[in-house]
Amino acid sequence: MSRIGKKPVEIPSGVTVELDGHTMTVKGPKGELTRELSPMVQIEIEDNSINITRPNDQKEYRSIHGTTRSVVANMIEGVSTGFKKQLELVGVGYRAQKQGTKLVLNVGLSHPVEFEPETGVSVEVPSNTSIIVEGYNKERVGELAAKIRAVRPPEPYKGKGIKYVDEYVRRKEGKTGK
Repeated sequence: MSRIGKKPVEIPSGVTVELDGHTMTVKGPKGELTRELSPMVQIEIEDNSINITRPNDQKEYRSIHGTTRSVVANMIEGVSTGFKKQLELVGVGYRAQKQGTKLVLNVGLSHPVEFEPETGVSVEVPSNTSIIVEGYNKERVGELAAKIRAVRPPEPYKGKGIKYVDEYVRRKEGKTGK
């Protein structure tokens, strides 16, 4: 039994939710998101909450029930408060800078790496060793943060690379001499 799917999604003030068949549109102060949801579940909007139910307890219905509820909750949270991922650069000479809307990384490669964020996602560089990716779409924020991290993932011997702020890099012992 899905415990996540049973929980109703609260709609905060300032957010409007429209349902057209199985297409949900959520508008809020941060932006607007539209998504096609699974026809396997029923969605009811009542007052300031959204209830999601499934017709029976078959495995495919149970698996999509909680997922749909989480997607709807993330859409509402995104347009009302937004999402944020913080990364930090660890290593001598590793730095990030912003040129216009582009993010430029110098991380020990023979060339600088540039990222152009999509609409709805913004990149801030408070210092030359930290990056903040913000936006109202959780998938796009996580995807851009993962692409930035993939340029130079942290390595286990010296800990150099691009890592999330809350990420722990498990260190290894190097070679031992005689």
